[in-house]
Amino acid sequence: MEKKHIFVKKEAKGTYGKNPEERTTDELIQYGVVNIDKNAGPTSHQTSDYVKKILHISKAGHSGTLDPGVTGVQPIALGRATRVTQFLLTAPKEYVCIMHLHKDIDEDTIRNGTKKFIGKIKQLPPIKSAVKRQLRTREIYEFEIYEIKGRDVLFRVQCQAGTYIRKLCHDIGQELGIGAHMVELRRTQAGPFSEKDNLITLNDLQDAYHMYKEEKNEKYVRYCIQPIEHAVRKLSKCWILDTTLESVSHGRDIAIPGISKLENFKKGEIIAVMSLKDELVCIGEALMSGVEVNTKEKGIAIETKKVFMLPLEGPLPAQE
Repeated sequence: MEKKHIFVKKEAKGTYGKNPEERTTDELIQYGVVNIDKNAGPTSHQTSDYVKKILHISKAGHSGTLDPGVTGVQPIALGRATRVTQFLLTAPKEYVCIMHLHKDIDEDTIRNGTKKFIGKIKQLPPIKSAVKRQLRTREIYEFEIYEIKGRDVLFRVQCQAGTYIRKLCHDIGQELGIGAHMVELRRTQAGPFSEKDNLITLNDLQDAYHMYKEEKNEKYVRYCIQPIEHAVRKLSKCWILDTTLESVSHGRDIAIPGISKLENFKKGEIIAVMSLKDELVCIGEALMSGVEVNTKEKGIAIETKKVFMLPLEGPLPAQE
């Protein structure tokens, strides 16, 4: 991932709060994310419910529905972190799929036919779906065929959230003129979470929690539960001064004088607003570009959409 340029408006040190990596294990359990490797069988809601029961917490939420038969990456937000799921729902997804063709056809025709599905496509959601059944546009960012064996095609697809891969296989079959259907599907990435990011099974989580509670060994549960900040690591960032934290924690928008440093984001972009100790304060929408924020002294820079930091207790120390 390309490193973004950071504009510094006011050099400062954070004195309030704690770095996410310094949170206690109990704090992580109530305010973290687990990257579950969902197995075939349970629904996404059931998987989320299992996590809630394993960790003995009152709330847990998933970041996008997977059909019961689909396996793979299913980030589950815990406790107070569940509010981040609405931003993960719209994040790009990646899948590996086996598609079965209904008739024999040469490999070049298959490869040329699938190339037509890269870019913006029209999809009619399946009859059994969570959304209204009407034609809508979705974007396929990448489509790569790994292997063709007889009538089975193994491919990887990176796509816009809400793309139906089962319907994609059907439509490819129609394009090729021979028919096709999805045989097996695995999600390999959901937004910033992939198979390489501490992917764990429900059994792993249960064992880790048992070791924490019964053997006082927190090493494994801390591996399983990631700070909420990992969920926004691909968003552009803006860091605010300690003196601004109080108003933002109550939902106020962010004015330019309260900003310490920022990445070069675009107007209209969704931004992760951080404290100077790299804690997630809120998620907002940029009302001006990073360049504008850096060159201006006044004005509202970011509209606050969802607050994560709890309101502060007691007076803040003076900003250095």
